[in-house]
Amino acid sequence: MTDSPTPWQALPAHPQLQAAVENTLNAWWPKVFGYHLLKMGAFSSAIDTHRCSISHQISLDCAPGGGVQADFHQLPFQNACIDAALMSLLLEFEEDPYRILRETDRVLISGGYLFIVGFNPLSSLFFGKLLPSLRQRAPWHGRFFLPSRVRDWLSVLGYQVISDERFFYHPLIGDPNRFAFWQDVLHAWLPGAGSLYLLVARKVDIPLTPLADKWKVAQPKWTTAATAGRAGRVVGANER
Repeated sequence: MTDSPTPWQALPAHPQLQAAVENTLNAWWPKVFGYHLLKMGAFSSAIDTHRCSISHQISLDCAPGGGVQADFHQLPFQNACIDAALMSLLLEFEEDPYRILRETDRVLISGGYLFIVGFNPLSSLFFGKLLPSLRQRAPWHGRFFLPSRVRDWLSVLGYQVISDERFFYHPLIGDPNRFAFWQDVLHAWLPGAGSLYLLVARKVDIPLTPLADKWKVAQPKWTTAATAGRAGRVVGANER
């Protein structure tokens, strides 16, 4: 019996690429607690998350297959019920990525974790978009968003980005086991040029009551000193 193909196998250097994503995420899973982990998209569903302490893990994709089949824009969950969500290589291949982020925000609890793995356009990976033979192939046929742009989206939604990492310093052209020396050089001298990025964000609720009202300083009430009247009467008596 052979393993069924995964979307990772459609990408160049997929064994090393998937392993790099899993290794980077493994450093975070022990820090995440809760009841429900949502793995969004086929790439996320294929990620090994057994090190995550959340036992109930839901795989969701718009295409039929294992797990829940649903639209990313209309998740079949109630508000604030998911403790952590994983989006691995999802936003690059969707028409309205910001809408997906908003819908994910709806189902995440306050303080919930959001993990976003994406392709970094400011890396050697962008060379593939310049080659006609690769431009229409995965992953270059997708849209590569700057990590700073994704951070802006998260900021608008009220998220605090607690980590912004780059990894896998390879253009996905040729054997990734070759030129390992140059990958180490890029990592050391251009740490922001990794072909993949990982954003880790937490949902932060904004208080409805303005802080100015909560910390409003009461105005002092001025009163006449008790001795002022008596002093005045004594002076009047002396004058008589």
